[in-house]
Amino acid sequence: MEQIFQNKVAIITGGSFGIGKATAIAFAKRGAKIVIADWVEDNETLNAIKAEGGDVIFIKCDVSKDADIKMMLDKTIASYGRLDYAFNNAGIEGIMAPTADCTEENWDKTMNVNLKGIWLCMKHEIPHMLKAGKGAIVNCASIAGLVGSPGLPAYVASKHGVVGLTKTTALEYAKAGIRVNAVCPGAIKTAMIDRITGNKKEVEDQFAAMEPIGRLGQPEEVAEAVIWLCSDGASFVTGQALGVDGGWVAQ
Repeated sequence: MEQIFQNKVAIITGGSFGIGKATAIAFAKRGAKIVIADWVEDNETLNAIKAEGGDVIFIKCDVSKDADIKMMLDKTIASYGRLDYAFNNAGIEGIMAPTADCTEENWDKTMNVNLKGIWLCMKHEIPHMLKAGKGAIVNCASIAGLVGSPGLPAYVASKHGVVGLTKTTALEYAKAGIRVNAVCPGAIKTAMIDRITGNKKEVEDQFAAMEPIGRLGQPEEVAEAVIWLCSDGASFVTGQALGVDGGWVAQ
């Protein structure tokens, strides 16, 4: 595989599992040095990256805390001396309930991780990219950042916020050489979708049937979209919310 990110450095938050894991491995296959930031360390992910010949470090991090994000960037720069790409992916779905039944605790936790967390990541990532004169950031939103989804008011609001924040940040730094985009995954076969479906095949099949493409997506398919958005192939792409959703929002 072409080493298009040779000697480059990429941070992936929520990188131990699911879409984050697939993206970290995809970056490593293309030569990037990898920083996985997550609340849980997963040796399988780290070993998979090393098996690709990748250089990787793990940083335990709560993305909702400013001090943790600052530490994440400090350790990245101390280890690798630079930051080229960031996939701000860490997120939670929260607890399912209609708007009137959504608790304040659930609202605050979901917003703090999904929206505040991405703002904090960019707040600390951008200064390092400004010093380098370029960089690419991809934020993980969701199709729930483009359309509504009954029973997930906090999640939907947070992901709509990610899309808006992505567009605003892209405009602010367009002339500084920093591109900022978002991916909006549809129903992807991850632990999150397993929690939402309760690991029930009949419910999973219902989600698959809602996808025009006729199946659930795979984490690697989202990873490839992130890779493209960070690559020179997307050099004229910024401020976009890219649906990776099997046609879900086209309906």
